[in-house]
Amino acid sequence: MSRQCKITGAKVHSGGRIHRSGKAKKKGGIGRHVTKVVKRQFKPNLRNKRVWVPELGKYVRVKVSARGLKTIDKNGAFKTLTKAGLI
Repeated sequence: MSRQCKITGAKVHSGGRIHRSGKAKKKGGIGRHVTKVVKRQFKPNLRNKRVWVPELGKYVRVKVSARGLKTIDKNGAFKTLTKAGLI
């Protein structure tokens, strides 16, 4: 399964981590220098949750991010899941 939130659509993004060497000027060095940029991934904060939908009277299993859970709390489970096309 993909690492993607079913509510918000958040997914893995790629970026870079900057490697630096040297000692900072204010600590008595000659300054920091970038030596290379290393690829890395930014992953969403995903959870597998059973969400209770009172209108249907049952639980629905959803792979959802923390922000998606806040959206469900704010707008209601039925409305949010219907808009996402999960019900």
